[in-house]
Amino acid sequence: MAGRDPRLARAGVSGYNKPKRTPSHPTKSHVVVAKSGDQVKTIRFGQQGVSGSPRKQGESEAYRNRRESFKARHAKNIAKGKMSAAYWADKVKW
Repeated sequence: MAGRDPRLARAGVSGYNKPKRTPSHPTKSHVVVAKSGDQVKTIRFGQQGVSGSPRKQGESEAYRNRRESFKARHAKNIAKGKMSAAYWADKVKW
C-alpha cells in the first residue's frame, strides 16, 4: 500500500489495531482501524458514557460479576476476532 491509508487519518488513530477514545462522538466511546491480513475496517465500539469494568486490585464482587456477565453475553462475538466491535470492547473496556 503506497502512502498512508486515509482511513487512519479520518479515524484519527496512529496506526492499525490501535484503539482511541472518541469523547466527542454522540454514541460510541472508541474507534479503531482494524486490520487482519488484507482486510481493513473502521470499527466504532463501546457505549458513550459507560465505564467498563477492567480487572482491579481488591475489586468488589459486583464489579467482577459485571465484567464476567459482559464476557459471557458477548462471548460468540468476541471470539470472531479483531474484525468485531465486541473483541475491541472486551480488550479495551472490560
